[in-house]
Amino acid sequence: MKKLNLYIGLLSLLCCGNSFAQQTPAPEQAEAISIVGATAHIGNGEVIENSLIILEDGKITEIIAANLTKRQYPGKQIDATGKHVYPGIIAPNTTLGLVEIASVKATEDQDEMGDMLPNVRSLIAYNTESKIVESMRPNGVLLGQVVPRGGLISGTSSIVQFDAWNWEDAAVKADDGLHINWPDSFRRGRWWRGEDPGLKPNKEYTEEIQKLSDFFASSKAYLNGDRTDQNLPFLAMEKVFSGDKKVFIHADGEKEILDIIQFKKENELASVVIVGGYDALAIASDLKNAEIPVLVNRPHSTPDNAYEDYDQPYKLAKLLYDAGVVVGLESSGQMERMNTRNLPFYAGTVAAFGMDKEDALSLITANNAKILGIDSDYGTLEKGKSATLFISEGDALDMRTNILSHAFIDGRELSLETHQTELWKRYSKKYSEQESK
Repeated sequence: MKKLNLYIGLLSLLCCGNSFAQQTPAPEQAEAISIVGATAHIGNGEVIENSLIILEDGKITEIIAANLTKRQYPGKQIDATGKHVYPGIIAPNTTLGLVEIASVKATEDQDEMGDMLPNVRSLIAYNTESKIVESMRPNGVLLGQVVPRGGLISGTSSIVQFDAWNWEDAAVKADDGLHINWPDSFRRGRWWRGEDPGLKPNKEYTEEIQKLSDFFASSKAYLNGDRTDQNLPFLAMEKVFSGDKKVFIHADGEKEILDIIQFKKENELASVVIVGGYDALAIASDLKNAEIPVLVNRPHSTPDNAYEDYDQPYKLAKLLYDAGVVVGLESSGQMERMNTRNLPFYAGTVAAFGMDKEDALSLITANNAKILGIDSDYGTLEKGKSATLFISEGDALDMRTNILSHAFIDGRELSLETHQTELWKRYSKKYSEQESK
């Protein structure tokens, strides 16, 4: 009897697990696909009306203005007349797949103990079965940079696509960048240490910067010397010094960013990216001259300072863009994982506050691809690039009209069903039935 009850319990768990499981990843593209008649938003500012886009073997093999009356198009044809085609949206600086439920410690894998953790790799902790990751696709967010958190040096990020069996399948660019949390020159007192909670100069700022500089110097000395005694953190720095791994430095203040520019020079770092950059506008020319791009935080926020315009967060990306800085958008912060799906609407807000709409689109497509170093394959709709794109019934930057009919990653047609869409269908039927009674 006990064995029977055990079998019944296991069967019940299996059934429940299947009913709430992630959508099965799409199979490889088996035939050519021709998308005909849509307005194609290339992602670099260009638009092709009445377009023809042909996808073959996971690549875009043709993108031109269509002649609907004189040509037969290869493979499966999708009539997208009146619709819009966009490159897959790319989400940098996310913890998607690293945390499922913030209040349940067993589902949280975004941080490790310690301050200097360049050898921590977010990719191997990435959970492709995450329901939150699944919910990105119906808004057109198809790729993301998965980033560890915590410490002075958090670890190494990787770029993944959001339709995979496991982290090996998901990887688009493994170990793309090192992430540093730059200390703040001002900070609020730590109440748990009995300090005044007001904002004041950080007396430990210089010491913390020196700690970073010493680690970089020690890593370089180790790599140039005898490696008999294996040191994993130092070994993880090798690609940073060779320029094969970008350095993403999370900072907001003007002084901090100026110090980062100097840090870049002193350590001869080939590629540095500022993440956040709230006060970057004050030193935009310095950033442009140093060739340092900025991933601006979500515009749906309030100003940090009382003297600023109410719409400063909304227009910051445009102002930096106008100043010649390479700009992308990211969505970290409160409830960052679920809010990542709103990335297209953040770009829409930037457009509403003065930026050309196609340029605003580039902040989450072409520019993000360039900043992350994947622009040879992703970020724009161009011949020879990955067939990672989606078809929307309307403007993808407007939450009222961004309704996807199709989405593709490397030519594989994705399911747009998620746990959320299932619940929506379930309860919409419930209330429609009640109204009919």
